[in-house]
Amino acid sequence: MGQSKSQFSEEELQDYQDLTYFTKKEVLYSSQDGDCTFEDFLDMMSVFSQMAPKSVKAEHAFRIFDFDGDDMLGVADLKQVITKVTGENKLRETEMSWLIQNILEEADLDDDGALSFAEFEHIIDRSSDFLSTFRIRL
Repeated sequence: MGQSKSQFSEEELQDYQDLTYFTKKEVLYSSQDGDCTFEDFLDMMSVFSQMAPKSVKAEHAFRIFDFDGDDMLGVADLKQVITKVTGENKLRETEMSWLIQNILEEADLDDDGALSFAEFEHIIDRSSDFLSTFRIRL
C-alpha cells in the first residue's frame, strides 16, 4: 500500500485481464484505497470497463439502484436514483411523482408498482447509449 508501485509479470497481467473486463492499460492505471485488496477492486470495477458485456453492466446497475436491497426497483428506489442524478437541480414533488409514474407506466410490465430485474433489463436493451455511458474512462 502507500506510494510503492506494484510490478506485474506478464503472466499476472494477463491473468488480471482474463479475470476482468479491463484492458492492459486499465489494469496498470487502477489504484486501491486500502479498504480492499487489489483483486477485490478489479472485480468490483471491471464492470465499468468498455469491454464488459451489457448483461453484466445491467445487473450491476440494477444492484446499484436497488437501495433497499429487495431485488426490485420500487418508488423509493426510483426517487433516490432521480434525486442523485439530478443533484442540485432538485425536482418538485409533483415533478418527481410524474416522472416516477411515467417510468413505471413505460417499464413496469406486470403492473406491480416496481421494476424487476427482467423489466429493468428490458429498459437497458432499449437504451442505445447504456454501454457507452455506464463506464469509467481511465
